[in-house]
Amino acid sequence: MVLGGGEPSGSLVRPYAVTRGRTRPQLEIALEALVETTARGRSGHFMGGRQQQTIADLCGGRLQSLAEIAARMEVPLGVARVLVADMAADGLLAVHEPTGFSDESGGSDEGVGTELLERVLSGLRRL
Repeated sequence: MVLGGGEPSGSLVRPYAVTRGRTRPQLEIALEALVETTARGRSGHFMGGRQQQTIADLCGGRLQSLAEIAARMEVPLGVARVLVADMAADGLLAVHEPTGFSDESGGSDEGVGTELLERVLSGLRRL
């Protein structure tokens, strides 16, 4: 299905259509990274369409993890990661990475500690 603006919508839309064929995000974002809408994002000037507006609305009232965004939008995690990374690169979202997040090379200053696991458990309980 295509909306009036030529934008696909509905449950039959393939993930690559939402990300315009891209499978890799501009920024690596951890699953538990917290995302919030910036002042620029709240201004409502989106080039990416309905998905960007939905993400901005989700993250406008309170911090949301990347996993929460994917779940609430009912899209695969990879799709949410690409969309959030695009918006962060455009200054529409601020992404707060967890302490000790591994970079693309796989290096990390710290291993997975109990603090991270407690935060994940706490987040799951709030769902």
